[in-house]
Amino acid sequence: MSAAEVISLGCRLNIAESEGIAAALGGRGSDMIVINSCAVTAEAVRRTRQEIRRARRRRPDARLVVTGCAAQIEPATFEAMPEVDLVAGNREKAAPTDWLAGSERVRVADIMAVRDTAPQLAHAFAEHTRAFVEVQNGCDHRCTFCVIPFGRGNSRSVPAGAVIDRIAGLVDEGHREIVLTGVDVTSYGHDLPGAPNLGTLVERILRHVPQLPRLRLSSLDSIEIDELLFDLVTGEPRVMPHLHLSLQAGDDMILKRMKRRHSRADAVTMVARLKAARPEIAIGADIIAGFPTESEAMFANSLALIDDCDIVHGHIFPYSPRHGTPAARMPQVDHASIKRRAAQLRARSTERRAAWLASLVGSHHDMLIESDGESGHLGNFAKARLATPQLNHRPGDIVPVTLTCVTNDMLQAVPA
Repeated sequence: MSAAEVISLGCRLNIAESEGIAAALGGRGSDMIVINSCAVTAEAVRRTRQEIRRARRRRPDARLVVTGCAAQIEPATFEAMPEVDLVAGNREKAAPTDWLAGSERVRVADIMAVRDTAPQLAHAFAEHTRAFVEVQNGCDHRCTFCVIPFGRGNSRSVPAGAVIDRIAGLVDEGHREIVLTGVDVTSYGHDLPGAPNLGTLVERILRHVPQLPRLRLSSLDSIEIDELLFDLVTGEPRVMPHLHLSLQAGDDMILKRMKRRHSRADAVTMVARLKAARPEIAIGADIIAGFPTESEAMFANSLALIDDCDIVHGHIFPYSPRHGTPAARMPQVDHASIKRRAAQLRARSTERRAAWLASLVGSHHDMLIESDGESGHLGNFAKARLATPQLNHRPGDIVPVTLTCVTNDMLQAVPA
């Protein structure tokens, strides 16, 4: 029996939840299209509307549900679209089978009143190789550019026992890599009895699920990397040497106006410490181009951050004002400058990444084989492909490889 079609936009948490939605609906959602939306930028909301129209043209008789952050924050926008049958908020995402009944077009509860998480939505991804597990949702911080707290609510954590049970079950099903995900993962635990932190959770996972070979962490706030987490990331081989940091900018005045809690020096020092303790760690980061009031000198500091923090997995976002945020009321940078700065950041990031990939040639790594049986990710999250496919390799196998060259931003590898 066919399953619901789920189109996921945005973050890894959305990807995880989309897989869970599809699994929960099963064959009962065979006539349903679900758009799991993102609201992080104005462009993300535009893409959501575009996907809705495209899906309706393709399947005119399907029941079309829009959920996710854009639906939570702007329900009226999507209610006004004739293509949409139901607008469901992020709280309602926890029970997708409820979407099968009822005639109301909008079901969006007050997300700020939500006090629990929906770990049952954390589900497998990449065909039994990697699985995302939601350990936290929501955010208590109020960065001046961000609407996501109004889409996800306040920070709330999944108890460690439930996380461990979920991971143990996924490993028993054959998943070899687990990715801990959430909206503000490094805030994990403050709302739980005893106020455990992310380092404590990681330590418990590694201890109680010894058969898990690879644990990866989703986007982290560098200022909240505690000493236990630092020691695990740098000293535990089962924790993958890849961190994606929420840096956003490389200029202190812009960071202050963003209401970030770290300085430029904090970010550079943390990366230097990480790489001194574990040199193979690959750093990813989010950087916003053209934040309000950003001068050319301020932008130059962000551009230089790519080299200063050795960012090889760069996620570059041109700033776009989000209605109701403090940043939208600040003096704006002109669109042409934002576009140019984003292009410069991407070019510098691409250059840094290319040099990094080239430096890996000749080294030895373990590669997680993914769905095609020929390619996969290394621990540092570089993508690699076997130059001579091995017929005996199956998705989920972890194989030692030697890297031979780089072709079109992908490493080529041979079995070691």
